[in-house]
Amino acid sequence: MSKAVSEVLRDERIVIVLIGIAVFWRAVVSQDEIEAPWECCCSGISLFILGWALLGYVYALSQKPTRWPISNKIYQGIGFSLFVLNSYVMIYYGMRLYGLLQVEVFPPLDLILRNVRYVTFVMFYCAILWSTTYLEKIHEEYRFLLARSTLHERSLRTSVFKVLTDDRTLLVMIGIAFLWRTVISFDYTVTFWESTCQYIIQLIIGWFLFGHICAVAVKAREKPDLIKVVQGIALALSTINVYALVYYGLCWYSLVGLVAYFEVFFVPADYIFQDLRFFALVIFYYTMIVLSKFLETASADYTVPDRATHPNNL
Repeated sequence: MSKAVSEVLRDERIVIVLIGIAVFWRAVVSQDEIEAPWECCCSGISLFILGWALLGYVYALSQKPTRWPISNKIYQGIGFSLFVLNSYVMIYYGMRLYGLLQVEVFPPLDLILRNVRYVTFVMFYCAILWSTTYLEKIHEEYRFLLARSTLHERSLRTSVFKVLTDDRTLLVMIGIAFLWRTVISFDYTVTFWESTCQYIIQLIIGWFLFGHICAVAVKAREKPDLIKVVQGIALALSTINVYALVYYGLCWYSLVGLVAYFEVFFVPADYIFQDLRFFALVIFYYTMIVLSKFLETASADYTVPDRATHPNNL
């Protein structure tokens, strides 16, 4: 049974079908420009099932024996990023269904943000699903030989990136981000300059990380399966970057042109959710930075197909 499910999930057409269904569903919901409670519930349940089922699938794959240990690290990075997004989805739809979350941006634009969130999250899950197809092959069919020395590749860019992605540096950056958001949230008001600072920082981190992961794909050109894994993760990251781009863009529009009317609709719970969203994005990007380090290590390792799975190599 599990093997049959695995074969179905490996079919790339299922990714296209899921994205098509997501776009069609949100188009139907948006026809009357009002999202009914049952429509919100259906959206939440579908994302909940897709996200947690995919997390369980990734965990099951990571339990299989392997001769390339870094693949376990990649699975762990993917799994934790899924956990962060799944938790965010659960909190968001829980607050919506219980009436704790009223509005996120100026009401006419609120439905647009919901549509973008739903479609981009489905695309994120589909990109991860697509990448795990090739990661499973790497996990089962390749074995590690030795780590390639990077002494000859030392450069200013490499040194700076190594410092910025050091675990201690990342923990300090997360602490600063949490402290920053806590301070500006005391008055339950997010000003234009505060929103601008958050937007610029997350925009730089998100797209810089996307560019770095794409560069890793170039380094892994001798490993076709690993290239597919890296490309899938890069695509998944880009969907969250697009979501952040749209969200802060709509917030900017609301804060600049419609401040007075915009503030009337907000309640403290709405601002609390904004904090939760910010924290979720920070943790997500932290996870993706760590995952990119695992991908870079995998691209540098010398590996060969495992003889146990490739009898022709005996």
